Amino acid sequence: MNFSQRTRGIVRAIAVAMALALPVMMTVSAADARVGGGGSRGSRTFSAPPSTSTAPGSVAPMNRTFSQPGSPGMGSPAAANSGGLFGRGGMGRGLLGGLAAGFLGAGLFGMLFGGGLFSGLGGLSSMFGLLLQIGLIVLVVRLAMSWWQRRNAPAAAYAGGPDVGPGPQANARSGFGFGLGGGSNAPVEIAPGDYETFERLLGDIQAAWSNEDIAKLHTLATPEMVSYFSKDLEENKARNVTNKTSNVKLLQGDLAEAWREGDSEYATVAMRYSLVDTMLERGTGRKVSGGQPEEITEVWTFVRQRGGNWELSAIQQTN
Repeated sequence: MNFSQRTRGIVRAIAVAMALALPVMMTVSAADARVGGGGSRGSRTFSAPPSTSTAPGSVAPMNRTFSQPGSPGMGSPAAANSGGLFGRGGMGRGLLGGLAAGFLGAGLFGMLFGGGLFSGLGGLSSMFGLLLQIGLIVLVVRLAMSWWQRRNAPAAAYAGGPDVGPGPQANARSGFGFGLGGGSNAPVEIAPGDYETFERLLGDIQAAWSNEDIAKLHTLATPEMVSYFSKDLEENKARNVTNKTSNVKLLQGDLAEAWREGDSEYATVAMRYSLVDTMLERGTGRKVSGGQPEEITEVWTFVRQRGGNWELSAIQQTN
């Protein structure tokens, strides 16, 4: 066996190992999922909320949303299906995602079965050819994403507002600090009763999620968020597991910003809470993972029509 044949054998083995490991990695990461993230924050969906004493670090961007860059509002199911240039799930279903996956797949299968864009140059060239393809794909995608973000960035991306923490007026019952949300849109005053509603929604949504009660979730969250909950619950069923969260308790919370857009009022709050998050085997109840108390800090956004009830419209993780 010459050097070229040995190299091709090694690369084939690596490619096969990666292909076999990917589903396992996806299963492990999915097993740790809690109440799903994503959603919409109106015209501020693509703007980071201000930091607070509860969440002083950065907040992760929306990992899934119906909103389109530069357009206000929470979008619609039709918009979610189309997904824009990159698709709803990032690159996965969009034009560039399909192109990248096609080239990468062609390279991997070419390596495995003796072909590829550089197959005429031998096994060693195939390995370098695959690496070159991956590098070119990454470069093209990064350039395209940068161009798309610049082209569609909202004209008023300012996400200002006071850094409101639990000061002397802190609500000892709910753990929320009081404040007046600011920003480029008309501010909205958040009253003590609103903070109590946010705390109640935290517990009610976790309970409905654990019970897989989609009808109840429809009364607590926007249709967009319910669609994400439904998708995540279906994935749990496909893996034959159920996610139970219990002993949910708000430890600290404060307002990041609150504003009005037309008849819609938004409030983004940082919440640090404790819970027991357990993944169980469906049917038998055998514990698969979790089961220990833990603390989580997330940023939740609520929306209501003027005079209506608050509903959950977005969840973002903190870094």
